Amino acid sequence: MRAVVQRVTDADVSVGGKITGLIGKGAVVLIGVETGDDEKDAEYIAKKIANLRIFDDADGVMNLSVKDIDGEILAVSQFTLLGDATGGNRPSWFKAAKPEEANSLYRKTIDIMKDTYDLHVEEGVFQAEMLVRINNDGPVTILLESHKLF
Repeated sequence: MRAVVQRVTDADVSVGGKITGLIGKGAVVLIGVETGDDEKDAEYIAKKIANLRIFDDADGVMNLSVKDIDGEILAVSQFTLLGDATGGNRPSWFKAAKPEEANSLYRKTIDIMKDTYDLHVEEGVFQAEMLVRINNDGPVTILLESHKLF
């Protein structure tokens, strides 16, 4: 499972001109599920997102998590994170999980963030064409990989 975490001042996601998720200070998390991922991958990613210290403390040091600042999460499913362009200029999606499997683990990740870490999570719409507006703060962008490739 892969995730891109961006520290934001605010963000929203809309489908067909209607906002489906809106947050203030916190993080936008783009989540991609790979074939073969399981609940342990969802648990790893959710725990990392909840505890990632990317927010400044009183001394201006990135030492606080989204939990620590009472921040919010905007979660967006994004299979394109599994795109592989090493063989040419057109990405291949062969590593991306099938929609049913991907949605199940995407939902599991969100449920863990809400239930285990008590985070406020807003969402996009799975498999929809979405417009995501992100005011990246810093900018701070962190890549997470449950298989620890980076």
